[in-house]
Amino acid sequence: MSEVTVFRHPAARWLLLAAVLVVIGVWPAAVAPVVWASAGADTVLAAIPGPVLAAIAALVYLLHRSPKAAA
Repeated sequence: MSEVTVFRHPAARWLLLAAVLVVIGVWPAAVAPVVWASAGADTVLAAIPGPVLAAIAALVYLLHRSPKAAA
């Protein structure tokens, strides 16, 4: 039996789920935890000064950058 390949892609599945939730009218209840989490993350990030965030980003970059390829 042949399967439609578009639904193998995770983004297509999420978009289909969102469309179904909008159609049946439960989208606000389904998305509320995501909105709360993003509001909490915004609050935490707003409390940290910009230069500290930049220093953390630079440190993470330096620690996790890939090594140069051997020539």
